[in-house]
Amino acid sequence: MKVLIVGSGGREHAIAWKVAQSKKVDKIYCAPGNAGVAQYAECVDIGAMEFEKLASFAKEKQIDLTVIGMDDPLVGGVVDVFEKEGLRVFGPRANAAILEGSKAFSKDLMKKYHIPTAAYENFDDPEKALAYLETAKMPIVLKADGLALGKGVLICNTLEEAKAGVKSIMQDKKFGASGDRMVIEEFMTGREVSVLSFVDGKTIKTMTSAQDHKRAGDGDTGLNTGGMGTFSPSPFYTKEIDAYCREHIYQPTVDAMAAEGREFKGIIFFGLMLTADGPKVLEYNARFGDPETQVVLPRMKTDIVDVFEACIDGTLAQTDLEFEDNAAVCVVLASEGYPVKYEKGFVIRGLEKFEGKDGYYVFHAGSKKTPEGIVTNGGRVLGVTATGKDLKEARANAYEAVNWIDFDNKYYRHDIGRAIEEA
Repeated sequence: MKVLIVGSGGREHAIAWKVAQSKKVDKIYCAPGNAGVAQYAECVDIGAMEFEKLASFAKEKQIDLTVIGMDDPLVGGVVDVFEKEGLRVFGPRANAAILEGSKAFSKDLMKKYHIPTAAYENFDDPEKALAYLETAKMPIVLKADGLALGKGVLICNTLEEAKAGVKSIMQDKKFGASGDRMVIEEFMTGREVSVLSFVDGKTIKTMTSAQDHKRAGDGDTGLNTGGMGTFSPSPFYTKEIDAYCREHIYQPTVDAMAAEGREFKGIIFFGLMLTADGPKVLEYNARFGDPETQVVLPRMKTDIVDVFEACIDGTLAQTDLEFEDNAAVCVVLASEGYPVKYEKGFVIRGLEKFEGKDGYYVFHAGSKKTPEGIVTNGGRVLGVTATGKDLKEARANAYEAVNWIDFDNKYYRHDIGRAIEEA
């Protein structure tokens, strides 16, 4: 069969790598893709938001299955466009992708269906938001309502910081129209855990757990980024926590969306906070996480194409989802200055060292093929992933592999997965 993957980051590279392992697949396309994806797929110069062009391409090439990797096209309704043209596509329709597309919607959904989350208020008037802050307890969390590349969340320790945050989000429009509305919620403490899941509208099957590192600097300092690294599984995500989440969070979310007439088929990513009062939902995403995908998929034993098709066909209950009894760590190599300002176009050296090395992977997030070789083409450039028998070994392997690669402006965190030593 022929598969089209939509997106251009490390997540899409990992998806392409996994899809290429399926015995069912003999041709992969990726729009627009990147230099790493090109190892497994024919890259096509169509943007992720060019829905009509994507659908026309899928019809022209007789694509059997399209997989949408990114949040923007999902929220924008690419699945609706494909389905209207009679094309098979994996991902939620726009009316279900709102689970990620609007934080105000998802918070209201959780309140209505008693799904554990932080206390909050929604605002579309900055003056009312500022007045609310005067009586609020610090620290506090401000969230732009819409999509903001994983950066639209501000943790404010003082009233002055919070007021400046409201100005930044709602008045200065730092995140554009995503800041027209804003959620202000209580600051929760505890371990963060990411759990990705496959959903077919009624059945949910979770993947292995992971933990992302959002801040740019060591020790969780600096600005929020799209993710500087991750590890899987989380040693803090116990069987007891899993059982609680299945009963009170995972299935209730799927049922709530169905009850609202928003049947969800695709990936629900649960961002959880393990608080003293039990697990609570920090956020939902409506697609694979990035870089969580880069540690989850290398541990997945099941043919991913079978799972995609089961979600589309509503037969997920009959599908076994299996993962290796091992661990994986991903360290993101970024451009110095990310997420604010950075230079691009530096030649990447050492990629060939990963060839033929079992358990070591390099997933391209921002790269480009040029006559000089593969060069840096983004803030996050590569995700260096390694597996091991346990998290300690996987972490050592990942940092060993980080040293195989070099480029001018190379920057990375040195403490990805350090929390596992405390487990």
